Amino acid sequence: SILFSFLSFSGPWGRCMGNECGPGGSQSRAVWCAHTEGWTTLHSNCLKTEKQPDNQQSCFRVCDWHKELYDWQLGEWNQCQAVALRNSGNYKSLECIKGEEGIQTREVSCVQKANGTPAEDVICEYFEPKPRLEQACLIPCPQDCVVSEFSSWSPCSKTCGVGLQHRFRSVLAPPLFGGSSCPNLTEFQPCQFSACESEESMYSLKVGPWSTCAMPHSRQARQAGKRRKNKGREKAVKDPETRELIKKKRNRNRQNRQESKFWDLQIGYQTRQVTCIHKNGKSTALNLCTQDKLPVSFQSCVLTKDCEVTEWSEWGPCSKDCYDMTSPKGWRTRTQTVKQFPVGGGAECPELEDREPCAPQGDGIPPCASYSWRATEWSECRVDSLLSQQDRRRGNQTGLCGGGVQSREVYCVQSNEDLLSYLNTLKEKEASKPVDTRLCTGLIPNTTQLCHIPCPVECEVSAWTAWGPCTYENCEDQAGKKGFKLRKRRIINEPTGGAGSCPHLTEAIPCDDPTCYDWQLAKLEDCIPDNEKVCGPGTQTPEVKCVNSDGEDVDRQLCRDAIYPIPIVCEVPCPKDCVLSAWSKWSSCSHTCSGKTTEGKQTRVRSILAYSGEGVVQCPNSSALQEVRNCNEHPCTVYHWQTGSWGQCIEDSSVSTLNSTTSWSGAASCAVGMQTRKVICVRVNVGQVPPKKCPESLRPETVRPCLLPCKKDCIVTPYSDWTLCPLSCQEGPSPIKKQSRHRVIIQLPANGGQDCPDVLYEERECEALPVCLGYRWKTHKWRRCQLVPWYVRQESPGAHETCGPGLQTRAISCRRQDGGQADIGDCLKYAGSMPPITQTCQLPCQDDCQLTSWSKFSPCSADCVGVRTRKRTLVGKSKKREKCKNSQLYPLSETQYCPCDKYNAQPVGNWSDCILPEGKVEVILGMKVQGDIRECGQGYRYQAMVCYDQNNRLVETARCNSHGYIEEACIIPCPSDCKLSEWSNWSRCSKSCGSGVKVRSKWLREKPYNGGRPCPKLDHVNQVYEVVPCMSDCSQYIWVAEAWSVWKVSNVDLKENCGVGVQTRKVRCMQNTIDGPSDPVEDYLCDPEEMPLGARESKLPCPEDCVLSDWGPWNRCPLPCNGNHTRERSAYSIREPGEGRACPSSTETEPCNLNKNCYHYTYNVTDWSTCQLSEKAVCGSGIKTRMLDCVRSDGKSVDLKYCEELGLENNLQMNMSCVVECPVNCQLSDWSAWSECSQTCGLIGKMWRKRSVIQPSQGDGRPCPSQMEQWKPCPVKPCYRWQYSQWSECKVEDAQCGEGVRFRNVSCFVFDGSKEDKGSLVDDDLCGDLEPTVVGDTQMTLEEICTLPCPGDCYLTEWTSWSPCQSVCVNGEKLDYDAIQVRSRAIIAQEQENQQQCPEQMWESRPCNDGDCYEYKWMTGAWRSSSRSVWCQRSDGLNVTGGCPLTTRPVSDRSCDPPCNKPQSYCTEAGVCGCEEGYTEVMTSDGMLDQCTLIPVLEIPTVGDKKADVKTSRAINPTQPSTTQSGRGGRAWFLQPFGPDGKLKTWVYGVAAGAFVLLIFVVSMIYLACKKPKKPQRRQNNRLKPLTLAYDGDADM
Repeated sequence: SILFSFLSFSGPWGRCMGNECGPGGSQSRAVWCAHTEGWTTLHSNCLKTEKQPDNQQSCFRVCDWHKELYDWQLGEWNQCQAVALRNSGNYKSLECIKGEEGIQTREVSCVQKANGTPAEDVICEYFEPKPRLEQACLIPCPQDCVVSEFSSWSPCSKTCGVGLQHRFRSVLAPPLFGGSSCPNLTEFQPCQFSACESEESMYSLKVGPWSTCAMPHSRQARQAGKRRKNKGREKAVKDPETRELIKKKRNRNRQNRQESKFWDLQIGYQTRQVTCIHKNGKSTALNLCTQDKLPVSFQSCVLTKDCEVTEWSEWGPCSKDCYDMTSPKGWRTRTQTVKQFPVGGGAECPELEDREPCAPQGDGIPPCASYSWRATEWSECRVDSLLSQQDRRRGNQTGLCGGGVQSREVYCVQSNEDLLSYLNTLKEKEASKPVDTRLCTGLIPNTTQLCHIPCPVECEVSAWTAWGPCTYENCEDQAGKKGFKLRKRRIINEPTGGAGSCPHLTEAIPCDDPTCYDWQLAKLEDCIPDNEKVCGPGTQTPEVKCVNSDGEDVDRQLCRDAIYPIPIVCEVPCPKDCVLSAWSKWSSCSHTCSGKTTEGKQTRVRSILAYSGEGVVQCPNSSALQEVRNCNEHPCTVYHWQTGSWGQCIEDSSVSTLNSTTSWSGAASCAVGMQTRKVICVRVNVGQVPPKKCPESLRPETVRPCLLPCKKDCIVTPYSDWTLCPLSCQEGPSPIKKQSRHRVIIQLPANGGQDCPDVLYEERECEALPVCLGYRWKTHKWRRCQLVPWYVRQESPGAHETCGPGLQTRAISCRRQDGGQADIGDCLKYAGSMPPITQTCQLPCQDDCQLTSWSKFSPCSADCVGVRTRKRTLVGKSKKREKCKNSQLYPLSETQYCPCDKYNAQPVGNWSDCILPEGKVEVILGMKVQGDIRECGQGYRYQAMVCYDQNNRLVETARCNSHGYIEEACIIPCPSDCKLSEWSNWSRCSKSCGSGVKVRSKWLREKPYNGGRPCPKLDHVNQVYEVVPCMSDCSQYIWVAEAWSVWKVSNVDLKENCGVGVQTRKVRCMQNTIDGPSDPVEDYLCDPEEMPLGARESKLPCPEDCVLSDWGPWNRCPLPCNGNHTRERSAYSIREPGEGRACPSSTETEPCNLNKNCYHYTYNVTDWSTCQLSEKAVCGSGIKTRMLDCVRSDGKSVDLKYCEELGLENNLQMNMSCVVECPVNCQLSDWSAWSECSQTCGLIGKMWRKRSVIQPSQGDGRPCPSQMEQWKPCPVKPCYRWQYSQWSECKVEDAQCGEGVRFRNVSCFVFDGSKEDKGSLVDDDLCGDLEPTVVGDTQMTLEEICTLPCPGDCYLTEWTSWSPCQSVCVNGEKLDYDAIQVRSRAIIAQEQENQQQCPEQMWESRPCNDGDCYEYKWMTGAWRSSSRSVWCQRSDGLNVTGGCPLTTRPVSDRSCDPPCNKPQSYCTEAGVCGCEEGYTEVMTSDGMLDQCTLIPVLEIPTVGDKKADVKTSRAINPTQPSTTQSGRGGRAWFLQPFGPDGKLKTWVYGVAAGAFVLLIFVVSMIYLACKKPKKPQRRQNNRLKPLTLAYDGDADM
């Protein structure tokens, strides 16, 4: 026991190690000895009881390249096995609802890929985990066999006596997954008519099936027997004539045999058995079947030969001979030819052509041609196509700019052919030749795009400066005394065309005594009295600076020749002197120049500030207070240089040619040229004058260099290849085909480049094609009729004659239409089905009548007139036989009325779309402009016409003299765009100072319709606005105050001439110009807050009083305005006071208050304007602007200088580019060609054509129409087809039963192409052009063998048609099982006693695709007495047997137990006895019905019952017999308060509750009505007003 407590243990095998890949590796593992309690010990302890496990073994070392050699091999999943059965082995299933969970397994093993040899799993596991071996599955519930309902009962099997009739049903779904098997498909019941008058026949003649076709015994075999009999009697035929006859006969026989190598026709014979059958099904002696003529038991036949074909030919070349990544595979084919065609029902020939995918083999395979789209250059940008219908610019399209549309043409080229680079070289430019556009499969490049024509920017110039001083034309050269006064203006906005398009910028006036430099008075020093006195006369020293003619400070040395200003005499008033104010500034000059009638004047004034005292010089009179001087003394002759526009750039050969550069506009340039322009001197308002009148130094240049743009030659692609001519021959005469080629202009010429060729499209006629070598079957003469060999038919009656039915054959061969020999395969392809090569024939016997075939019918002279006949004649000896002359049995002529064809035409189908007449639009370089192609106007719509004959059969429309259509004019309304008015004028700027807005508007004149351009967004009054900011210069209108008037002293001190007085002055609003205020304007244009005072009251100083000047301006308040600061203004002393008198304060201060005298200033920016375009633009790039405003803290806009002086930060952008979306109309492609008709024949065929959107609409462009397809009906053509008739009944000649033949015909039918039309029978000639097929089957079967059962036989019906395809489903979801369909055969018996001999009924199933899920549920009918019908119904509404679970079958019988036998009782739905209407149930103590008692009746009177009293009701005596049937009376109804179980019914409780509520309501109403109301309090002194009611005829009053 101690020894057995030690055990050996081993660990897992380690990794396979080794130097080489494959089976030479080794792996090891740990092995140890341990006690059962878990501690390890020495190996020797374990070796006593067991052998030590191996710790090393050889293994397969796996390397990465083994992945190509080994892989997992997955077996098929086996059948799903139930989990419960797998676990326990057997189990009892409960009711199945959804199916049962199961497990299915499969084999997975590692194998060598090459030969499938098994390998170790570890090899495959090295690369990929082992796939799973089992998976869950679902076993559906057992599905019982489902059968249809029974058919109706068949007629009785016998017309007299006792027979059988049957009905049968078919299998709809087979039993699956252990479901119950199918029930009997047939039910029988006996049927009996009257007894048979004669004795029923017990025997029937039955023919068996024909034996296989056998060859007659050879002549040698037949003659061998004769030789044995005639041995010794041999007689050689030595007669040469006899020998020659025999030889000819043999040759003739050889020619009669079929000589074709494709048909080995051998005529043999076949026989059948004729037996006599008893009605119990057993065979009896033939003589018991009494019949005059026995059936034929032999016939000629063709020996069966299967089709034989040759071996496959070698594989042909691969259809792909180049390398292509997208579709690398091509196809190759091989063929086999027919050696022996099948005859006598032999096996058909297999496919004669086989094909398989292939790839080109070998080295150096060229790549396949690939194709890509190329495009021409874009056409010129065109704006006119964007103009709306009402745009006035349509009339004059010059200078249009902004957004436009350009187009190009797209063509397909071979993209990988060697191309010379083009468009980058000045050499001959090459381009790929266009190919068929169908070869390019990628996305077609855009053919239109938006573009932009820059709008010219007009030149903007500033206002003129003031006239400058008279200066030399050139200060460097001061020759002569002639000079010029100049005034200038500058360019504010550069034009796009260069400075040449700006007006002149300098004007000159000739003048005398010019100077280049002069002294300019800066200011005057204070008046300093002479002789250092305090007051009195003195001088003012001027402070001057040296300036040039432009007013700029220069070195004082330059003014050394100029007259230096002398000091000015002045006076400082003494205390008693008159005090005058300083002179005002000179007014602006009254005229800008001086002439004969005009002279420029300037004035200045001063006023008396204080009168003088006694003994002193008096103040001057008023005339001395004003001074006038001349100004602008230059004559009114203004000259300037006027330039013409620059001429064309002409190549300058003196300048070396530049390399290709880029010009100012960005276009490539190739040479330097020269441009010239005309420059003339012009006198304003006069015209051209000699150039000496204008300053020569300012003369503009007349010549400038320019860059010549490069010449652009026209670039045209090479011609495309000629389109293919038809390669095959033509069927009959046809018009001569043409082939064409074209080329594409990909660059138009420019700048004098080479012009494009005139011809871009060439056409030529194809060579006349040979007429197709048609093929036809040539039939040879029928061979002689071959009968069954005599030794076979020698036993039959009449065998001594060589006559009766036989078979004859003929040869056929293939011929070309010209009669030449052709291969048989050509006729099989092109000549239709093969003519028959055998036919039955009849060798007439001596007593037979022989007639020729019927002739054709004679022609009719006209439709519906007369008759037509056909004839045949007797042949040979038949002419003399009396029985053959019997015209009843053998008529020799047939007559029929001529066909009477009447036709009527009628329209069919809907009207087509309205279709415009097609017109071609010439398009060069893809420049198709919107509106080129007519999209509206008058078109036509079509309705198909159909023609019927008098039998309502469809015929060709030509029979009704119709071309197939009714045509009707129709109108496609033209689109009308939204129509707006022109823009109104801009309104005035909303502000006179600072930034405001100005507005203009358009209003709606007409809304769009029929897909016209939509309107822009309108406001509520149908207007659209454009708002732009505007800026009014705050200093354009200023107040101008004149000098103060003389004092009007009110309190006069005549002695002193001083006192309190008033001064007035004129204040006017004037327009400010660069030369100063010019014209007076309305006062409202100036700021009323800024208006100077027009009057002032003040004290006029007396002599010796101090005289101060006017107050100077207030100094500016320091910012910010916070109330702590003050501002001040000051005056200065003009006259010092006398002794003892002092001057008043010369300064005045006031606190700084915000928005009173102290203001903060901020920049304010307006909103952006709408996007502004050039007047010549419709859309595209524009500019939106905004204005900068300086706003005072009280909200008032002021001049920008206030903000600028404060140095406020301003880095705002005032202009910004913007884009107005272009109104691009939708552009469509041309209509495609009309498609083929959707139906080859019939009434409903349509032809379609399509178009596509080339350019979708953008912005407010015209939207795309919804109609992208158009259809019109095809001309109606009758549809013809071959159609089988019904099979005839099975016929057995000269016998009652056995194997017979049934026949059917194939006839030509016409139908209208719809599924509903079953077709009408017509002449077979109308189907003459059709392939002889029925429903696609070329092997038309017109007769087939059938079996006619003998009386008493039990047999199977024909197979039913296949049932609908049904899937295996759970809860409406398909499971992974094959869908199946099934068909069945039922048993039919004719004799009751023979039913035991019947065969088994049969059904068979087959897999199918797209099965449906069906569900089955029980259906019930209404109860009738104590039973109802219950049946099973499939989810498609079909009633079936099987499919519904029996466990859930509803009850179909509810009989009461014990039965309800009491009077007026019946069995209720609950299965208990109840009483009829009008009776109540009386129950026994054990709950059983005891009796039914009549209920007392409450009689309710009805309308018209005069005797009734509503308040009383009487009970009818229950014991009196009632005259009316209970519960049925017309004037009384009955209340049954008790139910069948003796309890009160529910409605009784409801009535009681309702009555209780009604009672409470009545009591409440009575209480409220009887309650005494409170008297209202009367108010004192209220007079009662009379109440007047006006009756207006309303019934409610």
